[in-house]
Amino acid sequence: MTIGRLIEGRAGTIITCEADASVREGVALLAGKRIGAMPVMEKGKIVGVFSERDVIYQLQSLGPAMLDRKLRDVMTSPAVTVEPDTTVLAALSLMTRRRIRHLPVVQNGEMLGLVSIGDLVKSRIEHIESEAEALRTYIQTA
Repeated sequence: MTIGRLIEGRAGTIITCEADASVREGVALLAGKRIGAMPVMEKGKIVGVFSERDVIYQLQSLGPAMLDRKLRDVMTSPAVTVEPDTTVLAALSLMTRRRIRHLPVVQNGEMLGLVSIGDLVKSRIEHIESEAEALRTYIQTA
């Protein structure tokens, strides 16, 4: 299965923040929307990803003053992204290698969606369960 197929038909908007927003504003969005990460945008293009980990790392090194910094100064950049034709397994492998939990889906410079490790694991589990059921059915009818 591809990432494009996984995000196909998803409703709702992707929560994003502008690069010039303060970390305080970014944290408020993460907490208010109960999300772990969001793409950071500049002039309609993704320039990075702001995550809970970014907050923790910056808080440890800079203390509370980091809340007044701009997202562009603390985000993970450049964003690690995938294209819609990337397979779920390839995306899982990328996330494991890069130790990240969220991947923006981008095509021709336009962000189409965002997938989390949870989305990908759920997709794999459903695929494996479907294969197991097909094998059980085959064995029972053979």
